[in-house]
Amino acid sequence: MSAKKERSLITVLVALAANLGVGFAKLIAGLLSGSGALLSEAAHSFGDTSTQILLLTAVRRSQRPADRRYPFGYGKERYFWSLLAAMGIMVSGAAYSMYEGIHTIVAGGEQTEYVWVNYIVLGIALVMEGTSLVQATRQVKKDAAEHHRSVRDQLASSDDPTPRAVFTEDSAAVIGILLAAVGVALHQVTGSAVWDGIASILIGVLLAIVALLLLQTSRRLLLGRQADVRMIRAVEQRLEQQPEIDDVVDLLTMMTGTDRVLLCARVDFVDTYSAGDVEQACVRIDDDLRAEFADLDEIFIQPVPRSDQGLRARVLRRYGRVLADE
Repeated sequence: MSAKKERSLITVLVALAANLGVGFAKLIAGLLSGSGALLSEAAHSFGDTSTQILLLTAVRRSQRPADRRYPFGYGKERYFWSLLAAMGIMVSGAAYSMYEGIHTIVAGGEQTEYVWVNYIVLGIALVMEGTSLVQATRQVKKDAAEHHRSVRDQLASSDDPTPRAVFTEDSAAVIGILLAAVGVALHQVTGSAVWDGIASILIGVLLAIVALLLLQTSRRLLLGRQADVRMIRAVEQRLEQQPEIDDVVDLLTMMTGTDRVLLCARVDFVDTYSAGDVEQACVRIDDDLRAEFADLDEIFIQPVPRSDQGLRARVLRRYGRVLADE
């Protein structure tokens, strides 16, 4: 297992332990005190727990090697299970929290003598969720440093949805705990359960936003997002430097999994080279590209004339520029 994948696994396991522990604590506190906000936070934690289980499944299944049925491997399994995890947050967390909030506002409710339990549980939850958030933040920072990106760019552009999901969920969890604490405190001070209900609804809205962000990320990766543009430009530059290649006409890339990129290069070879020379050049270029760019998983090099107008038009529509003209 690579260091990056090992970090992803540790991040998910830490988040799973934190969410499972605080989930039961919040549930007990909510039942004892009658707080809708605590029950919403319990749903939040249990929803996150199911998310972590799905992410663990994603990490494990995506590591299977390519076979006859799936010649490009199982890397996109991670994106599929991450999509299910985001949907789980939406259903189990956001929907229940909003329901609980509306029910609390409409039906009202009296806090019991165990209201003090809420503050103890929320304090413990804050420490545990904060620990998980620190672990997720460390992984994001390490991944960002490896790819020479800022943390913000890493979260937006990473091909691994696991640390992004954990980081986003844990950030939402910390905010949710603070919202629940404010709701419980205002309920205790004013005697009105409306504040508790409002806190529950806000937690539901927060979870819905998190789910939509994660759904959007998984959707882009499942559709076949291109590789990092910096790598694409570097590959184009290396191809242009090859003595056998006259021009790079088209470059197609697709993420087929975490740290896996499929590359299709359409190039115009120098006309004086024989078919045998071109074959040998393709083998050498393939080896050189793999040695320099570790993420390249499958490489296809197709000889094409740069004068092909149909191909030039497709490249222009896709990239807004014709590579062979530069």
